[in-house]
Amino acid sequence: MVKNNVTRFLTAKKIAFEAIESDPVKRSALESAEILGVDPFEVYKSIVVKRVDRGKPIVVVLPGPCTVDLKKVACLVGEKKIMLTTQTEAEKLTGLLTGGISPLALIAKGFQFVLDASIQFRERMIVSGGRRGLSIRMNGSDLISLLDPVVGDVVSDRDR
Repeated sequence: MVKNNVTRFLTAKKIAFEAIESDPVKRSALESAEILGVDPFEVYKSIVVKRVDRGKPIVVVLPGPCTVDLKKVACLVGEKKIMLTTQTEAEKLTGLLTGGISPLALIAKGFQFVLDASIQFRERMIVSGGRRGLSIRMNGSDLISLLDPVVGDVVSDRDR
């Protein structure tokens, strides 16, 4: 079995999961779904956003095919406005390469988490395992219990 900080953490917390390895290249959530042979809505992506003023960066987790609605996220976290980070900014803030940014790798690292409400109904969902080429399949409610996130609708209305 693959071992990294994420898999060791999940094992220590007695969370049921499956580690899935693939070539360590940067992929979109949709490309990952195709390679893994799963419904694209089962694969969740992590988007790093920042507050206009100082404060914790935010990791938004939503279904792969969807677009994040920054106004909805801002409302959920009590901000007037938030901004997407560039890939370079996301990598600098998280210490992880894009394509491997995982909320599980960022627990206790000063991030606020916002999860799309659809996660709570997912018995099986897939998130990055903290590095390119490593995916974690787990129950959505387990992810919620680990992250202590704000949960709500974060998907752009045009994706509905």
